[in-house]
Amino acid sequence: MNVGIIGSGNIGSTLARNLKALGNTVLIANSRGPSTLAEFAAETGVVAATVEQAAQARDLVIIAIPQLAVSNLPLDVLRANAAVVVDAGNYYPTRDGVVAEVEAGATDSEWIASVLGRPVIKAFNNIVANSLATRDALSGTAERVALSVAGDDVNAKKLVESVVEQLGFDAVDGGTLAESWRQQPGTPAYCKDLNAAQLKAALASADHAEIKRYRKEADEAAAPYLKPFKG
Repeated sequence: MNVGIIGSGNIGSTLARNLKALGNTVLIANSRGPSTLAEFAAETGVVAATVEQAAQARDLVIIAIPQLAVSNLPLDVLRANAAVVVDAGNYYPTRDGVVAEVEAGATDSEWIASVLGRPVIKAFNNIVANSLATRDALSGTAERVALSVAGDDVNAKKLVESVVEQLGFDAVDGGTLAESWRQQPGTPAYCKDLNAAQLKAALASADHAEIKRYRKEADEAAAPYLKPFKG
């Protein structure tokens, strides 16, 4: 596949490295420009690109940046691209400020889709980078970690699920984008290395009435490591 990754933090760089190792053409970009990614590109074989170039990837575009940074992306490019777009981010009020639509009940990915003006799939947000880098395992083994994939487009979801499987994880259907709150920060499914059966149970056990508590507790736990996004 031809894959663009926007965001070179821990999740973005891990996905870039591992997707390239699988034989894909991978473009990685950040807000600071391709020159800042030259060393990583030389090490991994990925292409250091501009954000506009990564946003034009033919098959898959993965966005792994702070939620509020999404509004700075080349929206016209992303809207014109037929590639599947994955939102791999999470909403943390300490970093992102208060997003009224999310606080009013939208999932963070529904809000992202509204900003982008196009559908997205939610994936790669409920695993820590170290587990994404090291916990891949052969299918059928007890150690195989599962990742949740949520979205409204069946074919787009299947594509992302196949990528999850190729990366060495079991893909679990997380439902529609409106149901992606079940894999958001603080929920039983968030950032725990669960197998497929355990992840399905964790997603099912999440309580919609507890969303604000989940978010508050996760935000407070992450606050020491987060800096407010400045644009």
